[in-house]
Amino acid sequence: MNNPLLQPFTHLKGPHGAIQFDQVKNEHFLPAFEQALSEARENLKKIKTQTMTPDFENTIVALETSSENLDFVAGLFSNYLHAHTNDTLQALAKEVMPKLAEFSNDVSLDPELFARVKAVHDLNDLNESNGSKPKLDREQQQLLTETYRDFVRNGALLSDAQKTRLREIDSELSVQETEYGERVLKGTQAFELLLTDKADLAGLPASVVDGAASLAKERGKTSGWLITLDYPSLVPFLKFSEKRDLREKVWRAAQGVSASDGAFDNRTVAIRITTLRTQRAKLLGYKNHAHFVLEERMATNPETVKAFLTKLNEPSKKAAERDLEELRKFSGQSDLQPWDFAFHSEKLKQKKFSFNEEELKPHFKLENVIQGVFEHAKRLYDLQFTARKDLPTYHPDVQVFEVNDLKTGDYIGLFYADFFPRPSKQNGAWMTSFKDQGLLGGQIHRPHVSIVCNLTKPTETAPSLLGLQEVKTIFHEFGHALHLLLSQCKYRSLAGPNVYWDFVELPSQIMENWVNEQESLHFFANHYQTGEVLSAEWVKKIQESEKFQAGYQSLRQISFAMLDMAWHGVGEEELPKQGSEVEAYETNAVKNFVLFKHVEGTMMSSHFTHIFSGGYSAGYYSYKWAEVLAADAFEFFKEKGVFNREVADRFRSHVLSRGGTEHPMELYKRFRGREPDPNALLRQDGLI
Repeated sequence: MNNPLLQPFTHLKGPHGAIQFDQVKNEHFLPAFEQALSEARENLKKIKTQTMTPDFENTIVALETSSENLDFVAGLFSNYLHAHTNDTLQALAKEVMPKLAEFSNDVSLDPELFARVKAVHDLNDLNESNGSKPKLDREQQQLLTETYRDFVRNGALLSDAQKTRLREIDSELSVQETEYGERVLKGTQAFELLLTDKADLAGLPASVVDGAASLAKERGKTSGWLITLDYPSLVPFLKFSEKRDLREKVWRAAQGVSASDGAFDNRTVAIRITTLRTQRAKLLGYKNHAHFVLEERMATNPETVKAFLTKLNEPSKKAAERDLEELRKFSGQSDLQPWDFAFHSEKLKQKKFSFNEEELKPHFKLENVIQGVFEHAKRLYDLQFTARKDLPTYHPDVQVFEVNDLKTGDYIGLFYADFFPRPSKQNGAWMTSFKDQGLLGGQIHRPHVSIVCNLTKPTETAPSLLGLQEVKTIFHEFGHALHLLLSQCKYRSLAGPNVYWDFVELPSQIMENWVNEQESLHFFANHYQTGEVLSAEWVKKIQESEKFQAGYQSLRQISFAMLDMAWHGVGEEELPKQGSEVEAYETNAVKNFVLFKHVEGTMMSSHFTHIFSGGYSAGYYSYKWAEVLAADAFEFFKEKGVFNREVADRFRSHVLSRGGTEHPMELYKRFRGREPDPNALLRQDGLI
């Protein structure tokens, strides 16, 4: 009776149905999973045993809403697992993830359910073919198409023996993918570099030193300065430390996470995951996992992806080679190594643009940046964010805001923000949700959205002061949040970011562009002590520096995307067979897309969570794909004015509010008036 997760999700008693995080305990999850699974199975039984002729409401909508409480419990558990985990939850994940995979298969492989779905689908096709007036609106049509396609793509047409094998694969995959992420987290947290000699702090800005001292105290060290592999510690150390030997040590540790023998070794896990994915794709009739995934992407197939990346690679690599040669000459180091790159790049950047990012940080106090993104939402979309300190959270660092329409006062949703690193949180940044927008319990609900980051923490002497890239991270994830907050769909599975994965980054990446605009920076980039507004001179420096080493950065992203395709765009026989082969396999896969000679003992494959445990398998290219869309879309804003309401209204109406209710190219063309210009990104980066 005291388990809050046993209540129907739609009956949560917090304001706007907010989760009472202060009442949620580890031991609540397993009973909640068991009850929610039982409820979902009973709902599926009702769909199958009803005597009414299959139609859209009693079959398609019934399926859409059959697992509402299970979706809630599983989503909440996943959020805890990524943002505030512990040993108990990680152990529980290995128990419940196979059960969730089994349930998913029970749905998609059930012949009676599929027969009903197929009956509705075939009748709709018949009506279309004979010219009958369609009975379904556009969104209903899309839900029907997606539901039928999901059944087929998840084995509905397989034989009984094949279905059994598919269940085995999905069950093992759920365990292996969870294991991969857990090993990366533990491998990342296992490294600590404690500095006790002040001489080892040479070159580090005061803010970095203060942060390292605070981190040492937080981790129970009696003295010294602690450097970890969390981004707010790792990145500035590699950028500013004058101790080349220490930079090398930290860089090797970061690039070697889970890459060697031991408890956290992920090399064989990566092989097993990709082998299972390839077997699954073959079982379903596809050449490989990439062909399976890309069937439901704008790119449609691996050949298109590789052609797209190859087209970007030529100007990117030429520019990157110039970038590296310039850096070698500037540094005076003919043997320039990867752990030297960020350090000398920062020095060169300062020389070329009189630009020191540390000087910028006082203008980017976290609280001001938060208000800045809220101001953007107000000017573009009439949204108002109000702090709700009365609502509980899963960690003291998390903030909650109620979102309303400024003109009508209508409630839009809840927005959670979790900004700082901690041992219980995975590295990186992401947007997630506790409740999606759409149909729940028979009513249309507004969403509860969250962004999770690992930003610079406040110290005893200063508030959280962010680097420019950290500011962009907030704007990026906030763009994802807007995609869900502004969703106006009926069905949750089509709402907000539930779109093709090479379209999902458009709302996030376009938001980053405002960080470079004078008009934007003017109202939030104020010095945290003096209140001084960031000058026009500084804004010009930021804009000019945006193209600094753009070729090198573009080539880096292309190499990651090509590595993804090397793992997922081949047959099982081409994959490495044992962990010791992974390093050479990766080196060969990216050799034409990197400039530095490979450093033995380092690799991306052992800690590439995006593609092995984060949902981006055969989809990492989508970042570059969406960059093209975002560059083209922002050119439209630039033509009319970066806060032009006509353009903003078009973007809201045709992109942000429509989710996955139509093919993304149709939505984009409705916004832009044409297809995207593929050269927009190259123009933006100064590569053509």
